[in-house]
Amino acid sequence: MKKFGLIGYPLTHSFSEKYFKEKFEREGYEDYVYEAFPLQNLSDLPELIKANPDLCGLNVTVPHKIGVLYYLDKLDPAAKAIDAVNCIKIVNQHPVEAFFSGELSSLQVRLEGYNTDAYGFETSLKPLLKKHHSKALILGAGGAARAVAYVLNKLGIAYKHVSRRAIKKQLSYQQVTDELIRETFLIINTTPVGTYPNVEASPDIPYELLTSRHLLYDLVYNPTETEFLRRGREHGASIKNGLEMLHLQAEKSWDIWNQ
Repeated sequence: MKKFGLIGYPLTHSFSEKYFKEKFEREGYEDYVYEAFPLQNLSDLPELIKANPDLCGLNVTVPHKIGVLYYLDKLDPAAKAIDAVNCIKIVNQHPVEAFFSGELSSLQVRLEGYNTDAYGFETSLKPLLKKHHSKALILGAGGAARAVAYVLNKLGIAYKHVSRRAIKKQLSYQQVTDELIRETFLIINTTPVGTYPNVEASPDIPYELLTSRHLLYDLVYNPTETEFLRRGREHGASIKNGLEMLHLQAEKSWDIWNQ
């Protein structure tokens, strides 16, 4: 049997378990299992891996995309640049191989970190971009926000971070001026605000200033249309939720686990 899973906390909002179970059934992987592991404390990760020797790969979601770096033996170059991981490949090591590689571990496994969020976000965003989408606001400052920033840098789109507190180059929501909204036509929500069951919540921005030139992208995918997207749509903005990104990053994770 080969086992895969998802770590994060809480996991009631996640579609990953359902997605992979359906994939395994559809594609005939009879001895493959995908399981959600609600992990409140990352310090429990080594014990989780020891208790599940069939584990071959893990997806990582909030709030562990940054903290999990401490437990990894190897980082993919993109994940290193982003400084956040949402995909772990678990490679079982023979003790002799581990000795000669210098990667000695009591787990006798090697944990390799990757970031498939960036791939999923870039692939789903690019078809929506127009010339006037030259500036962006990234709402949030966690691991997903780092992947988004990495993609925007790659695409040559200038951006500003917005979060609850103003730190260095990061704006607070109170510092998002009317002028900034009028000249920034791409707004990306990387926070969990608006996720089920808190579906009435939305990031605190001046929605009344949005126009048909604006594109609102929400990494949240449950519900299908968040309050953030609904308010944007009502003012004529184009909208996109995170479901396609989820599918793309999941398939990229699958490729990594099986390469």
